[in-house]
Amino acid sequence: MLKKILIGLAVVLVAIQFYRPAQNVSSGPASNNIGNTYAVPEDVKAILSKACNDCHSNNTVYPWYASIQPVAAWLDHHIDEGKGELNFDEFLSYKPRKAHHKMEEVNEMVKEGEMPLESYTWIHKDAVLTEAEKLALANWSVAVMDTIAKQYPEVLIPQKR
Repeated sequence: MLKKILIGLAVVLVAIQFYRPAQNVSSGPASNNIGNTYAVPEDVKAILSKACNDCHSNNTVYPWYASIQPVAAWLDHHIDEGKGELNFDEFLSYKPRKAHHKMEEVNEMVKEGEMPLESYTWIHKDAVLTEAEKLALANWSVAVMDTIAKQYPEVLIPQKR
């Protein structure tokens, strides 16, 4: 009986290798990238590149194990979730209120150590943020929020119900 179960598992593992989700790789420049309107200092660009963009942009740098199922499906799910929450390559398509709120969330999550995810930093040790990097991201997010608030003062006015 155990032998049949192991053979069944082996067949399933081999079969799922043929499932290949589309990879998160964009071919052209991102016209809605946050950097096209809001200043992104070089140090922040480096931080975003090493710790954020794999899940929060339209371009993921895939590790070697990303072609092995079920890991590939798990990664694909995390990337979809991350882009659903915040996509720096689509940031300019957000309404001002949403953009302001997303930068507020960046500030909170980075300060509280919730981002990058611990499951990401287990494998990507370079994505662990130092206190100086957290401060740089937090300050940048506040600067973007301030710019949005100046451009769209109605962002800070509570909606009437």
